[in-house]
This record gives sequence, structure tokens and C-alpha cells, in this order.
Amino acid sequence: MQRSRFLLLFIPLFLGACAQPSGRTGDGDSRPQLFEGMGSHHRQVTTHSHLAQRFFDQGLVWLYGFNYDEASRSFLEAARLDPDCAMAWWGAAMANGPHINNPIVTEPKARAGWEATQKAIRLRDRTSPVEQALIDALARRFLWPQPADRRSLDEAYAARMGVAWKANASDPDVGTLYAESLMDLQPWDLWAKDGSPKGRTEEILAVLDAVLELTPRHPGANHLYIHAVEASPHPERGMPSADRLRQAVPISSHLVHMPSHIDVQVGRWAAAVEQNLRAVEADRQYVALAPRQDFYRLYKAHNRHFLAFAAMMEGRSKIALQAAREMIASIPDDWLRQNAAFIDGYMSIVLDVQKRFGLWEDVLAAPMPPPHLPITTAMWRHSRAIAFAAKGDLNRAESEQASFRAATQRVPEEALMDVNPARRVLDVADHMLAGEIAYRQGRIDEAVAKLRRAVELEGQLLYMEPPSWIQPVRHTLGAILVNAKRWSDAEAVYLEDLEAWPENAWSLLGLSQCLRARADPKAAEVERRSRVAWARADVQPRTSCLCVRFRED
Repeated sequence: MQRSRFLLLFIPLFLGACAQPSGRTGDGDSRPQLFEGMGSHHRQVTTHSHLAQRFFDQGLVWLYGFNYDEASRSFLEAARLDPDCAMAWWGAAMANGPHINNPIVTEPKARAGWEATQKAIRLRDRTSPVEQALIDALARRFLWPQPADRRSLDEAYAARMGVAWKANASDPDVGTLYAESLMDLQPWDLWAKDGSPKGRTEEILAVLDAVLELTPRHPGANHLYIHAVEASPHPERGMPSADRLRQAVPISSHLVHMPSHIDVQVGRWAAAVEQNLRAVEADRQYVALAPRQDFYRLYKAHNRHFLAFAAMMEGRSKIALQAAREMIASIPDDWLRQNAAFIDGYMSIVLDVQKRFGLWEDVLAAPMPPPHLPITTAMWRHSRAIAFAAKGDLNRAESEQASFRAATQRVPEEALMDVNPARRVLDVADHMLAGEIAYRQGRIDEAVAKLRRAVELEGQLLYMEPPSWIQPVRHTLGAILVNAKRWSDAEAVYLEDLEAWPENAWSLLGLSQCLRARADPKAAEVERRSRVAWARADVQPRTSCLCVRFRED
């Protein structure tokens, strides 16, 4: 099953509770307003109102930053200020459409999008030729009533955007919107496991390259470029876009966050932490001005989740724990109950951080999750078993292992952890736990075999940032091999992990131990890299997994 099909399964679980037709401001506490920190992107449209133009520009940037709720408010305010501005209605319709993180168009949004499209069409002849081309494409995107499968609409829209781009190849907005229309046809599904491009990926990149040649600082094109290359064999291609976006739109937390998707792929862990700290601050500033949030609250949670992941890989326990706890605290209990099937896979993040840093007593003190969180309950059992094994209490570790397996069976077959089936992720957990218990029982070969299988299963998971299995299994496998003085085997494991996660502190620590033990001349250079990687850490581990004992000899 492809990633796009997984997205179609889990997004409705969220939307059912929080989505409303665009154009409504709910309880009125998030009204249209002009924000500071929106950057300098401008697209002149046909309007007599200077203020309508400003709201249109703002709406377009919010659209490029995937904040469709705020984009809708801006476009509708532009339409209020100038009801004859066709592009304001074009934007209001676009803010009801799909994007790669939200491919589902609910019935209320489909109707709102269609109605706004009809208003844009009625004003079409008063606009410029390029605006007419964009409106003509939009007319293919919405239909009311909406068909059960809107694939044909998305394909028709993309085809018409291709026509618009061919006729307006010097217009960076047209190119950006065309590239996005193609990405919407295969969301998060651009690269095969062997690194080969899938579908129309090469065309997407060619269009975005052309746009960035025209306008290097285009916020939408740089955003999409990062998404287009992050899962590729060469994510470093996205570094120029990442650097351009870092402070381009300071109030848009998602655009501030996006460079970290490339940072972690190229080993810039400190930059990833810093970027997500900025994104969290942008969230605070934005939500203070616009308290009511619908879909965008997912991005608020994602920023903290990503911050915890990046800080873990740098050995920064305090930041990681704070981010994890803030993420959990930011999710209202009533919303969690309504959206449990969607958010369940993220709710064990505090346990993940505690396991990473060997906080076994904290793991064991954590209360049992509520019944409506079966994935979190299984991970709670898993974490407790790991903690008991690390403490040498094997009887209780095995008891928790049995409870973990029973809890896994209660996780619905269709349940997801982001884009991966929960059962597949829990299978990684099962093999990892079995390996750690076997290690504590002195059955080293069995432990290594179980952990190697866990590595294989981990590698089969679909790409997501942060990864669905947030602590690399190789860190545990390598630590056990080091403990057994199997230096060459451990070295190979750490080198593989550094290929997957460049310059991560834990594997550099393990690799330096292997090279030093073998008196390898490369040891000094790797130790230097390790010191750099650990420079901001607030812990000083002696092993790449704190579940494994460190041997003084």
C-alpha cells in the first residue's frame, strides 16, 4: 500500500472534529488581520484596493506555508474589501483545496471551494490573461456535489495548470502552483526505496528548479523543493532552499520549521534544533494573535515532536523532554478523545525521550494510558519492559513483554502511526525488546539476530519526519556488539547508521570506540567529529544505548 493511501485513511479522523467551511471564523477570536513577519513576497492582482492587495499577498504566503485556515481569512477579507477582485475568490477557493499534508477535501470545504470558484469565474473576463489561466485551472478543481473519488478533479486541475505554466513560463507563482498540483497527485510518495524517482517526480523538480532560477527566494517553491528532495538519495540538494527559508517568513512556524527536514538528513543537528526552537516561538507569537486553530494545530504539535527528535540525536535531554512534554500538554483532552485514532501514535513521545536517556525510574513511574489510546498503551508496556531489562529485573521484563504483545493485539489492524501501519512499527518494537531481553540473559547471538531483524523492519517503514521509529535500532545493536567486543561488526553497524543519519552523536560515539579498540588510525578524526557532535549535550553517555552496560575493560 502506498503512502498516499495511508494519508487518505488517517486525515479524515482529524478533519471530522476540527474542519469547518473556509470563511467562518468560528467563535470570532481569529479574525482577519495583517500580520508582521510575512516576508516580502508580492503578486500584483487586478484590484482597485491597496488593502485588498495586501490581504491577497498575505493569503498567498499563508497558502504556500500550508496554513489554509489563515489563508482563507486573508483571501475572504480581500474579497470583502473588493468584491470584484476575482483573484481574492480564486484564493478563497484554493484555501479549501488539498495539499500534501491534507489530501482530503471535506464536504463543507468542497462546497465552499466550489462557491468561491463560481464567483471567480463570473469575474474572470475582468482580469489579466495569466489570472484567467489560473481561474480556468481552478474551475477543474472543484465540483458540487463533489464526487466520492476526487482524483479526476485533481488530475484535471494539474493538467490545466500545466497549460498555464507552458503559457506563462516566466511566472514563478504559476510554476510553483503547477509543481504543487503534481505533488498533490502523489503526496509523500515521490521516491522508491531504491532511491529512484516515482511518477512525475523529475518533472516536479524541473519545474521547481525553473521557478527558483527565476525567483530564488520564492517561499512556496523553496517549501515544496524541500519536500521534493528530503526523501531522495541526495537531500543536500535542498540545502539552498532550507537556508533561504530559515528567516524568510518569521510568523509562519511551518515555513520556519521546514529547513530542519533537510538539516537532519545532512547531519546538521544543531541547526535542526535551533530551527524548531524558532518555529515553537513563531507558534507562540502567531497563536497569541490568532487563538483559534483548526488543522494548523497539527503543525504546532509537529514542531515540538521534531524538536524532541533532533535534540535526542544531539544528546540534549532537557530540551528534548521539555519539547515532548509541551507537545503532550498542548493537546486538549476532549480533542484527544475525539481524535484518538489519529493522534495515538504520537502520544508516547515522552517515553521515547526517557528511554533514549536511560531515565528508567521515570519510565516506570509513568501512569498507564487511557483505553482510547491503544498504540500508546502498547508503547507504554514496551517501555516498561525495556526499563526492567535495563535494570536487570528480567522476570518483570518478561512479564511486561507478554503484556506488550497482548496490547499489540488490541491495536486495530487499520491503526496508523503517522503514515505507517501501527502493527508494522510495533513489530520493530517487539524484535528490539526481544533482543534486549536476550542480551540481558547472556544470549548474545540471539540478541544480535533479533536486533538485526528489527533493523530490517525499521528500514522497511515508509519515510516520515521524524521517523515512525524514533530511536534507531542500530544504536542498541551497535552497543551490544561493542559490549561483546565484536569491533568490526559494531563498526559496520555504526557506519550504516551514519549513512542514514549523518553525524549523529550516538553512532559517532560507538564508531570511535570501535576504531580506538582496534588502534585504527582513523580513530582520532572520528573522535574529533564525535566531540563536535556532543558539544551541546547535557549528558555524557559511554555507550550508544543506555540500555546496554558499559564495559570498563
